[in-house]
Amino acid sequence: METSQLKTHGTPGAACTRSGEGCFRLAIPPGPAGRYRCMQLDDYSGLARRRFPRQAPFAFELRARVSAAELPGTWGFGLWNDPFSAGLLTQGGLASLPALPNAAWFFYASPSNHLALSDGHPASGFLAGVFRSPLIASGLLLPFAPGLALLAWPAAARLLRRLAARIVRDDARRVSLDVREWHAYRLAWQDNQVVFEVDGAAVLQSALAPRGRLGVVIWIDNQYAAFGPDGRVRAGTLACLEPAWLEIDLRPGAVSPGI
Repeated sequence: METSQLKTHGTPGAACTRSGEGCFRLAIPPGPAGRYRCMQLDDYSGLARRRFPRQAPFAFELRARVSAAELPGTWGFGLWNDPFSAGLLTQGGLASLPALPNAAWFFYASPSNHLALSDGHPASGFLAGVFRSPLIASGLLLPFAPGLALLAWPAAARLLRRLAARIVRDDARRVSLDVREWHAYRLAWQDNQVVFEVDGAAVLQSALAPRGRLGVVIWIDNQYAAFGPDGRVRAGTLACLEPAWLEIDLRPGAVSPGI
């Protein structure tokens, strides 16, 4: 992937620095809860979802490491359709209506998160994961928006979660390694599957594959979101006592077995 295609977006105090061609450090400052902090690289900002640049078959690979094994918030890299217009929070994103999620990525979520709709899948930690949803026009989802008020009642929220799991299908596997060390990551997205590899070894081969056009996203932030089996919906931002960073190496040939 040409690094010239990537654009940087960050909240105040965040930074993206380069140590060479294809080598980036995405960093967010320490601070209390209650303020969103994010640094992001992507190749889709300013584009409508129908114009996102990636389609299957597509392979994405890099080397990466992070500053600590258990950072508050989330970080990761891969492909998604920016279903909630997250770019708006990091300056310069294109306003668009929410959509159902489609994604394939390596994703770290701290324990405050619960990002799986299927009860048998891991919902936090460092994961290889996929979300697959129908391609429904955002405008057609608007009539269902008043139903979100039912999330205030746990019994109704649990029912909505079970219904959502039938529409938004997910697959994930926890990846056990020291993320503070350099590792080589690769995902290969095809029409009927996604294969995830770490250091040349497969960690997940999912028969689910995201639909539609996607964009590359690489990020680190301090947010959390949870919609667990108890039906409670929680979201917010977490305190960071130390600066946090994600380093990546996108140079051609940087990913190979045994690195």
